[in-house]
Amino acid sequence: MEEPQTQKRGGVSPLLLIFITILIDLIGFGMVVPLLPFYAYDLAPHYSKETVNLLIGIIVGAYSFAQFFFTPLLGRLSDRVGRRPVLMFSVFCSGLAFLGLGFANSLWLLLAARLFDGATGGNVSTAQAYIADVTTLENRAKGMGLIGAGFGLGFIFGPGLGGALSSYSIHAPFFFAAVLAFTNSILIYFFLPESLKQKRQTSLNLGEHFRDIGRVLKNPDIRFPVLILFVATLAFGIFQPLFPLFAKTKYEYDPSHVSYLFVYSGLVGAIIQGGFLGRLVKSTSEKTLLLSGQVLLIVAYFALPWTPTLAPLLVVLGLLSVGTGLTSSLLPTLVSQRTPNTEQGSTLGMTQAAGSLARSIGPFLGGLMMAYAGQLTPFIACAVLTFLAFLLSLVRLK
Repeated sequence: MEEPQTQKRGGVSPLLLIFITILIDLIGFGMVVPLLPFYAYDLAPHYSKETVNLLIGIIVGAYSFAQFFFTPLLGRLSDRVGRRPVLMFSVFCSGLAFLGLGFANSLWLLLAARLFDGATGGNVSTAQAYIADVTTLENRAKGMGLIGAGFGLGFIFGPGLGGALSSYSIHAPFFFAAVLAFTNSILIYFFLPESLKQKRQTSLNLGEHFRDIGRVLKNPDIRFPVLILFVATLAFGIFQPLFPLFAKTKYEYDPSHVSYLFVYSGLVGAIIQGGFLGRLVKSTSEKTLLLSGQVLLIVAYFALPWTPTLAPLLVVLGLLSVGTGLTSSLLPTLVSQRTPNTEQGSTLGMTQAAGSLARSIGPFLGGLMMAYAGQLTPFIACAVLTFLAFLLSLVRLK
């Protein structure tokens, strides 16, 4: 099948340009995420440890909570006006949110900045729709793998930069992330071509979002990949804010040490998603790869709290990164392959919203469990949820 064509700017491949766009965006994101729990502790010296752990879960989840409501609208808007303007708007607003984080002097301002960033954050779903526009069904998994590689590399360079800058000031990474976001929006404006050839008049009513969910749930070909994505993302949402606190408590790691662990995880994920995924899908079915990734995640979640020193911790984090790399690329691919070309933006936006809902619930549950049930309980919950996703994949995916 012939690959869809998109006009190039300066002779550069659109896929390369969207990869660079996402990479820069996620470097900024990767700088910020590992530091948020430490930043929250600095802003709440008079709160109890249990209260701060719970509030950290709420603050981390706030971004995804806002995304749940607004990402589908941005997806519909990208079907209506094009991918490029929506992507540029989202990236620019991320810059404003990073500035808000840098200037925050209370947990409530931290929460407000995260909500704003989530409400305007249609970056990933729009990039997924862009890739769907310029790839065929046969090479879409490889194209989606570029976003996964962007995540991986973003979590290599981002946490490394964030860790280095945090040694000067906890605020410095947020301001640098803002500079990256504003620069990225300029690059999108001048260099990224529009990919959407057939625009459609989509409704921007929020009620359409919930009707979209109902429409998707009626289609079993899309329903089960989205449900599996929700369950798997819920597990990772529990883990995400938990890990920096776990590393701080068990190993007495500071922000820079935790950031470097994210660097390592990002490197492993980038190798899998950018280097091997395209080759693997040629010789192995997507379902088999997905199941393999889920098994690795189950093992990693169970083993992580028992790692006594750095060496076994790195082994387990490697398993976790490989599993996450496989599942995070393959599930959106399965949804995209089952969606008509004219509905890629809205469906992938809705899929991203399902993930956002899971990421908003997960951190709250993780903070709640860590505050009142101990450090072991959240890891067990992550493993059990991933096992449920594995069973759904085994039985329901074709």
